[in-house]
Amino acid sequence: MARRLTPWRWAVLGLAALYFLVPLTASVIFTVDVPGQGVTFDAYTRILSTEGFVSSLLLSLELAVATIALVLLLTVPAVVALRLGAPRMRPVVEVVCSLPLVVPPIAFVAGIVTALKWGPEHLSRTPLFQTFVVIQNENFPVVLVLAYVVMALPFVYRALDAGLRSIDVGTLVEAARSCGASWPQALVRAVLPNLRGALLNASFLTLALVLGEFTVAQLLGFRPFAVWIYNVGGSQAQMSVAVSVLSLLVTWALLLALAGAGGGRTRTASSRG
Repeated sequence: MARRLTPWRWAVLGLAALYFLVPLTASVIFTVDVPGQGVTFDAYTRILSTEGFVSSLLLSLELAVATIALVLLLTVPAVVALRLGAPRMRPVVEVVCSLPLVVPPIAFVAGIVTALKWGPEHLSRTPLFQTFVVIQNENFPVVLVLAYVVMALPFVYRALDAGLRSIDVGTLVEAARSCGASWPQALVRAVLPNLRGALLNASFLTLALVLGEFTVAQLLGFRPFAVWIYNVGGSQAQMSVAVSVLSLLVTWALLLALAGAGGGRTRTASSRG
């Protein structure tokens, strides 16, 4: 049966490769083939010197780091506690974490804008007014971090839930507690090391989401990396496509590195066993 399915597997992989590689190849050709000049790599060499490239990329990376830290800080204790103490609540939490997938980004942004307008209108004479000002700071918009945390919940929850299913959390926590560890110590020293792959997957998915998210940032008036690419595309189409190609290649490189790290860890564990 496996031998019969092999040609079909190769056919599916070939179609998938064409689906991804043909647009990527066309994009690369568009960036290097300049009418009247032939093949040139000016679109790539001028990226670093373009105004706004470094600042927007650094802003997106800072937002990604903050989002990853916050979403893991919120979800890891929650899913562990859910698995240990309230397994019947798992369907409810799963539905709640999946809600960002069914809410259109336009409606999500409309709700954020309404909340941001409500603060100055009703809290202008209270200390909380400064909170609404701080979270909208252009140098580091905390409101984007909060929005990205909500948008990343479905992916982070799925990754962590899959990781928890592969280990016996109850036994690990009970063993750590019997050795004198507190609940936080049991979580950090016994559970988290066994969730390394799930944590890496959740972090990578969150990083990819933040680097590629456009709608929320654009409608709220901020300028991270994805918005900068869109703005550059209006006047420098080739450079915009070149930056998109480079960002896609970097994302693939991170995914391959993550897969390699996970595979290396699995082989090490197998050899020790």
